[in-house]
Amino acid sequence: MLARPRTLPLVVERNPLASTEVLLSQKAELRRDLLAHGAVLFRGFGVATRESFEVAVAALGGPTLNYVDGNSPRRKLGSGVYTSTEYPPEFFISLHNELSYSQRWPARLFFCCITPPGEGGETPLADSRAILRTLPPEVREAFVRKGIRYIRNLHGGRGFGPSWQATFETDSRAVVEEFGCTEGSEVRWNEAGGVSITQVRPATIVHPDTGEAVWFNQADQFHPSTHPKQIYDSILALYEGREELMPQTAKFGDGASIDPAMLAEVRRTAGEQMRLFKWEEGDLLVVDNRLVAHGRQPFKGRREILVSMTG
Repeated sequence: MLARPRTLPLVVERNPLASTEVLLSQKAELRRDLLAHGAVLFRGFGVATRESFEVAVAALGGPTLNYVDGNSPRRKLGSGVYTSTEYPPEFFISLHNELSYSQRWPARLFFCCITPPGEGGETPLADSRAILRTLPPEVREAFVRKGIRYIRNLHGGRGFGPSWQATFETDSRAVVEEFGCTEGSEVRWNEAGGVSITQVRPATIVHPDTGEAVWFNQADQFHPSTHPKQIYDSILALYEGREELMPQTAKFGDGASIDPAMLAEVRRTAGEQMRLFKWEEGDLLVVDNRLVAHGRQPFKGRREILVSMTG
């Protein structure tokens, strides 16, 4: 195999003389490269079907996780295999670490390209270590000191945004309430059958293998200021500025509102660290979810990217 290092991701291309099975033997090398680079793109190995994707994930990542407590629309295609976020193609999906707002998050993300987009649709990547290091000091200090309070209001089957049944992949309230038993979490049911979920999480964590501090949160994505100004203004007007009633939002851990200007700095800093690559059919991308944030560029045409998560 030929390894061609890049800043992000590291690209590993198949040697024409090597069989596809060579990919499945790269578990030790993958672990090493992920810790060094944060993301590895395997190209030319023909991981272009759900079946071949499942085989690759099982060999390189182990047991998969369900997308429980997720906040983006996607379809479950099989055991541990999902479509990538089915958000309108004309919108950018901001850089984030998957499920960083939750008490449980995946260690690794696996993406495979079944159908590359006709135009755009890249999966941008950004080094979470670099984001933390280059944030304005006053912004970094405020988030590190206060943490983040994530608030979600999920309906019970009819309403704006996701239902709690879809979010937790269950019809059992007991399963949802289990999430409220962890430190910093609260679950409150309402008379309409919906639920309000509050989770207080740190803005940064230390990677258990590298010992490095990383930016690890989704405050800027949860806050309604992530939307275009017209939509943001409409949300503020609809809920009369009452953040606790919005489908989802983020505040500081102590309950104070986050200045949108601070979130703009977070988005600017993440954008400066953003790296892009063009998807090709059969690509397999592996991401260390703590070391690297990911998102999605707007696109035109058909785009089919599958996702699996492992612990």
